[in-house]
Amino acid sequence: MTRARGTGLAARLFLAQVLVAVAGAATLWLVASAVGPTIFHDHLRRVAGAVSAQTSLHVEEAFRSASALSITVALLASLTAGLAVSAYVTHRIAVPVGRLAQAARALAAGRFDTRVTIPAIGAEFATLTDSFNAMASRLESIETTRRRLLADLAHEMRTPVATLAGYLEGLEDGVVSVDSATVGVLRAQTARLARLAEDITAVSLAEEHRLDLHLRAVPVDQLVAAAVDGVREGFADKGVGLFAHVGAGLGSVLADPDRIGQVLTNLLGNALRHTPPSGSVTVSARVSGSRDTVELAVSDTGEGIPPSHLPHIFERFYRVDRARDRAHGGSGIGLAIVKALVEAHGGEVSAVSAGPGRGSIFTISLPVSAPEPTP
Repeated sequence: MTRARGTGLAARLFLAQVLVAVAGAATLWLVASAVGPTIFHDHLRRVAGAVSAQTSLHVEEAFRSASALSITVALLASLTAGLAVSAYVTHRIAVPVGRLAQAARALAAGRFDTRVTIPAIGAEFATLTDSFNAMASRLESIETTRRRLLADLAHEMRTPVATLAGYLEGLEDGVVSVDSATVGVLRAQTARLARLAEDITAVSLAEEHRLDLHLRAVPVDQLVAAAVDGVREGFADKGVGLFAHVGAGLGSVLADPDRIGQVLTNLLGNALRHTPPSGSVTVSARVSGSRDTVELAVSDTGEGIPPSHLPHIFERFYRVDRARDRAHGGSGIGLAIVKALVEAHGGEVSAVSAGPGRGSIFTISLPVSAPEPTP
């Protein structure tokens, strides 16, 4: 790609202002030379009356000489002052533009931490600088997400890919036979890879604010009932009790019912994986003290979470016990999806636990939907 090269903005801007000043000075000189003597001669005739040609010529020559000298000195002074002001204004404009151009080159070269200070030369430049910095921040966030995504994928895909490769090699060598157990392992690892791809896509879209949310007023009791009904069979199969406590008069939240349903399903699935048979999981809902949000809580009587791990459990692929969690069948990204989806709704998510063996509580808060006006 070719680049246009030539005189810089500062030089061109200064040259333009010099041309304006020179054109103004030349115009002033021509007008003064053409109009001044005629006006002076007319005033002289009015004041002195008829004068001799020699006297008139002498006086007019004196006027022209004085006018030329004064105009020349004035023009030189004004040009000097004008050029000084032009140089200052050019510098004030060109320096921020140059910095912005340099920052743009750095951004194009992949240095996404590049930022530009806001110049105090007007609202337009402030808006331009803010927009550039916002764009740079966005690109930096996307690049960070991309790198984390690649690292996470490489780490998480290693085990299922190695398992598949090992079984295929065993089949080729005749060490492993094609029976129901082998097919089951292959299907499980393939499903794990498919689930991992789906979860990565979901959390990446949410973190990059590219989700297509269809927000509307959704009754809280409907959200909870739909989520509980969707997982009830799995809880019954494992022998874990599932309960829902939703108070009356909670109203509605402003949410995408499909996405919040996904949030509750992930939380319930996480609770089921970490709650032993004969344990219980409870979904509850209440209005916050400020009455501008509704809090949905999923509590369990399961394994609990050590305090040192609580700040990290919403990070992608973070596991309190990697071997145990992989055995449970989770992708390691369910809670990251929960956090990203809730924050995309303008809400918050948190987790508390009294420690290992004492269960845990996951709470999400969502903005209350404003009541519809009475017709």
